Amino acid sequence: MANFNIYHRRDGRWEGRISRGKKENGKRKYQYVIARTKEAVVEKMEDIRINDKPKGHCTKTLSVLFSEWYRSVQHRIKESTAANYAMKAQKHILPSFGDRYVESIVQNDIYSFIEDKQNEGLSNRYVSDIIILMKTIYKYAVRTYQIFNPMDGIVLPKKKSTEIDLLDESEQVKLQKYINQNQNHSTLGIALSMSTGIRIGELCALQWKDIDLEKRILTVRKTMQRIQCPTEISKTKLIITDPKSESSCRKIPIPDCVMGFLRKFKGESRNYVLTGADKPIEPRTMQYRFAKVLKNAKLPSVHFHALRHIFASSCIRLGFDVKALSELLGHSSVEITLNRYVHSSFEQKKEYMKRIKLDF
Repeated sequence: MANFNIYHRRDGRWEGRISRGKKENGKRKYQYVIARTKEAVVEKMEDIRINDKPKGHCTKTLSVLFSEWYRSVQHRIKESTAANYAMKAQKHILPSFGDRYVESIVQNDIYSFIEDKQNEGLSNRYVSDIIILMKTIYKYAVRTYQIFNPMDGIVLPKKKSTEIDLLDESEQVKLQKYINQNQNHSTLGIALSMSTGIRIGELCALQWKDIDLEKRILTVRKTMQRIQCPTEISKTKLIITDPKSESSCRKIPIPDCVMGFLRKFKGESRNYVLTGADKPIEPRTMQYRFAKVLKNAKLPSVHFHALRHIFASSCIRLGFDVKALSELLGHSSVEITLNRYVHSSFEQKKEYMKRIKLDF
């Protein structure tokens, strides 16, 4: 079956490129379609794809197909992932396409859907996640029923990098002073996040058995999150599960600055660090407590996740090796660390620019 992509040429025209397998030397073969507008290219390529359409047939609606696919994957994915798929389908995909027959949906329908979701105010990143789920469902349909795949060649919306609000260096010092003067289980959690970069879900799931004060090692084994359960009486539930990826399971050396704080509140092995008891608090509650700390300290409102960004930027400023920092943060690649979590202040940029010495 042909796959294609569409490009805007330098001469102002649009070009569609259809993959036609590989040549004898291993290089890919392409069929090209050129037109003055993108819509014209799409139309011509749709005609080509109709001719490439497989001989299979599926008379199911997308709602029925989704249920079939969901049952096939549910047993081999994490509960939180399954809940996320179900939520995206029931909230976004099925209201638009659930009653449509699988083979009646064409690319123009998908692009109109993308535009509608953007107009609703959803971020391009979130819309892309929805489309990727649709692509996965249709791949199952192609494998099972050998049907034409309208998701092939769909271009995902360009993801925009969003700036996260952070505390500047003077505000960070102010927060540290407040924590030092108001030591409790919640401020211990804030101090841990500032000094280790641990995620809020990982922090809420952290038990004292995960902290070895003698060896000075914090081990991330679990994470906590609230997931949606639309088919159950309770619409949501709190779960503690394995971290989001294999790289998220990690050992973090504990810095000296937080050792005294940890020793002061050290509890029983089964107790949770944020409560000092055998019952945890959830991320949403910890976010509320953090917001209260910021208000009491007369600091601007930022999300708890900002502490992780602050930790990463501070480490870079202190000369940490980026690979080591990436592993401390539990990232799967150095690129994620650099692109999402490293922020340099304007004052730091000014200091860097002073190093430029030219003779003019």
